[in-house]
Amino acid sequence: MPNSPQSRRAQEKQARYDAILDAAETVFASQGYERTAMEDIARLAQLSRGLLYVYFRDKAAIQRGIMFRAGESMRQRFTQACREEDSGLQQIAAIGRAYYQFYREQPSYFDALTQAATARMEAGPEEAQQMMCNEEATMALMVAAIERGLVDGSICQERVHHSLQTALYLRGALHGVIMLCQQKAQEPPALSEALNDDLVEHTVLLLTSSIGSS
Repeated sequence: MPNSPQSRRAQEKQARYDAILDAAETVFASQGYERTAMEDIARLAQLSRGLLYVYFRDKAAIQRGIMFRAGESMRQRFTQACREEDSGLQQIAAIGRAYYQFYREQPSYFDALTQAATARMEAGPEEAQQMMCNEEATMALMVAAIERGLVDGSICQERVHHSLQTALYLRGALHGVIMLCQQKAQEPPALSEALNDDLVEHTVLLLTSSIGSS
């Protein structure tokens, strides 16, 4: 059965939205956010400048769209990490490793999410709520893993007084170490990557042992 006119219009609208974000990611990566103009994005997306403004009122709104994409990418990685492990503690360790791989494989998305809290304050109510829901869905995966660990006995109940606070602590601690790895990027790449891999793995083991039952 052919698509209805409304369905086709919705698909075309989504395709344009995605094309704008694809173009923005490319231009931001090649010439930087500050040096990019809306005209640059419109040109690469093969849209008129006027049509571009129908979808995004300014460059900051486009960047927030990229941040939402980044959040979805990270959430999918965390979801897959949890599926591959049985116990709650193993899931937490897998999420930690997935977070590091997210940084390694999608550094522009990692950087975007680092700025998301500030960007959310500049967004309109609906957009800010969408970004908040995206962040909450990601944190909910960590909370669920912790609560699973409390039930299956892999996580010590005496060490976890509040699941969300524990999730925030774990993510914040690992994020700080990853930021340190980012600062050390001026070292020879092969050496830097090896040291970073070891440091992150050591951090994951320390963090999981801090809440583990054994």
